[in-house]
Amino acid sequence: MSANDCTDEKQLDSEDPDINFPFNTEDANRAEFPQEYETETSTGLVPASTVPSHHGLAKTETSHSLYRTETAETLETQLSRQATADINFPFATEISDRAEFPDEYTAETATGLVPVKSIRSFRRIPTAPTIPELEKGEEEIEYVTFKIADPENPMNWNNYFKWYVTLIVSLLVIAVAFGSSCVTGGLGLVEEKYHVSLEVSILTCSVMVVGFAVGPLAWSPLSEQFGRRPIYFISLLLYTIFNIPCALSPNIGGLIVCRFLCGVFSSSGLVLAGGTIADIWPMAHRGNAIAYFAAAPYCGPVFGPLIGGWINIGSHRLDLIFWVNMAFAGAMFIIISVIPETYAPVILKRRAVRLRKETGNPNIMTEQERLKAPLSEIIRTVLVRPVMLIMTEPVLDLMNMYIVLIYSLLYAFFFAYPVIFQDLYNYNDGLIGLMFIPILIGAMFALVTTPILEKMYTKTISRRPPTPEDRLIGSMIGAPFVPIALFILGATSYKHIIWVGPSSSGLAFGYGMVLIYFSVNNYIIDSYEKCAASALAAKVFTRSAGGAAFPLFTTQMYHRLGLQWASWLLAFISLAMVAIPFGFYRYGAYLRSIWGNSAKYANDAN
Repeated sequence: MSANDCTDEKQLDSEDPDINFPFNTEDANRAEFPQEYETETSTGLVPASTVPSHHGLAKTETSHSLYRTETAETLETQLSRQATADINFPFATEISDRAEFPDEYTAETATGLVPVKSIRSFRRIPTAPTIPELEKGEEEIEYVTFKIADPENPMNWNNYFKWYVTLIVSLLVIAVAFGSSCVTGGLGLVEEKYHVSLEVSILTCSVMVVGFAVGPLAWSPLSEQFGRRPIYFISLLLYTIFNIPCALSPNIGGLIVCRFLCGVFSSSGLVLAGGTIADIWPMAHRGNAIAYFAAAPYCGPVFGPLIGGWINIGSHRLDLIFWVNMAFAGAMFIIISVIPETYAPVILKRRAVRLRKETGNPNIMTEQERLKAPLSEIIRTVLVRPVMLIMTEPVLDLMNMYIVLIYSLLYAFFFAYPVIFQDLYNYNDGLIGLMFIPILIGAMFALVTTPILEKMYTKTISRRPPTPEDRLIGSMIGAPFVPIALFILGATSYKHIIWVGPSSSGLAFGYGMVLIYFSVNNYIIDSYEKCAASALAAKVFTRSAGGAAFPLFTTQMYHRLGLQWASWLLAFISLAMVAIPFGFYRYGAYLRSIWGNSAKYANDAN
């Protein structure tokens, strides 16, 4: 009997393995002939080429093995015809406008391999100049995806572990933010040790915040290329190490330089934490995780003067502040280093490398590998595009101005409180640190509100298509609380009013601050979906610039204007900014239509 008729097709109709299938010693997911062990044929030999394909799957044969891939028919039940890129699409390192399969990193298929011919047929993608053709004689390219219920897909991790990871990256953000402000509890020690003015000692806080603006320019594209875990490991290790020269620096110049480098290295925690959460939570549940994460970037700095102040009072040692910060950073470095890789494009890229070795097929790859952006394009995306967005996007600029104001006011509090509570009540740095606790309490109240806002948003989009303006409800609620807090601070800054008066202003500020950040951050992402990474980079840059600048003049402003009018000046500025979320909620769609150029930057890679 010939090889082609060696078996009856009816004998091989069933593809289900028997209970005695060797599951422990054979990969059942890749089995082409699972019924081999209970099938009888006339010759006892069944060539692989004659085994019938099941469920319409295609077969690919190489010199090493034969395996199944997806067809346009099998993709019908597994993918949407409308391709959409997740926020964690590798925009910086992949030529996004040529992407045929942008949902590769979030999709799950039966075989884990999708030939480019199948995706083109399924999506009905025409041949166009933007779609690169296969080189002449090159084998069919097959894109790697996660398999259905794939244990290596971070989206499939246990919910308890997902919440654990969410908690850890939130603590990491708190640790980084704490590091920027911990020195504010010991500025007098900086003046005393290095014989410098208060303005120079304040630089030890400001330059680290400047580092927060610079570091993401490197960490974001590097994480897209190598993954979150290696970047966390390298950057946080360097951050931990550079706290040593901060503690031992013999002069103020060395301290300022090392604080700047600490900001550069630690900024990976700020820029990658949100991405890590997006890596592990599907879109439907991501909002709840982000809702609880939202307070971390703003609560973290509050712990700095609280803890640093008592270290100053208890030991009168500047170096001990940095040793404590080093211990916190080192603990987070160890904990974050044992978390598995979460970035899907890198996980799939490593799988593609493994499959190329196993099958001998060099054309198994991810789309990121095929459409790898040249260095010039990466530089343009990371450095030039955020600046161009700042220069040409009024919508983004107004929202960034609001974020800058809130972030700057937070750092202004760190230098306004010492003036207020020392002048009025003669409090030391330790007691002044306690006055920041109401800000934390206000932020905790906001964390009760943000999940409610997320549920409201979910209900809204279930009734109609969502708009970016739907995200602004939180900022509309929180916006009035910021000027209210500053008016209270000014109105209660008198000696005949007990400390509860000015301190209570922190409740309103903490509540409004978190709601505004949570809401406006989501609005920017939804408004600039196709260039969200660049828009967020622009936000981080401007926010950090404001956070670094405000401390440099806050103390002088309170001394020159007085305790009341300094706070009221900031209150009136905040009151004017309240119009931004309300105005955009009403007219945002129209303003984006006449001012928006985001589509240009999403497709400027040609």
